[in-house]
Amino acid sequence: MEQSILTPFLLTLFAGLATGIGSLAALFARRTNRKFLSFSLGLSAGVMIYVSFVELFGEARISLTNELGSTAGMLLTVLCFFGGMLLIGIIDRLIPSFENPHEARSVESMDA
Repeated sequence: MEQSILTPFLLTLFAGLATGIGSLAALFARRTNRKFLSFSLGLSAGVMIYVSFVELFGEARISLTNELGSTAGMLLTVLCFFGGMLLIGIIDRLIPSFENPHEARSVESMDA
């Protein structure tokens, strides 16, 4: 395989295998461990926010500084990134908890 294709393919394969291996933890859970669940979800959310910040922020900064200039482009990039985070937080607060599919449930309350 060509080098330019091999690296992304291997990274994608590794990410897919890591997802599958990580999901095996749910199959062996007998009781709900909220500390482990909170840590795992916090870690994965942190990684996703970091990846989004590093990848998207750089591209947005370059595009906006080319269009608006250095100071205005950087300021708009930062404001839009954190404004988007604020908007997601507001949307999360507005969704009623009984309709929110992302609320944590215990293993014991699920039908086996």
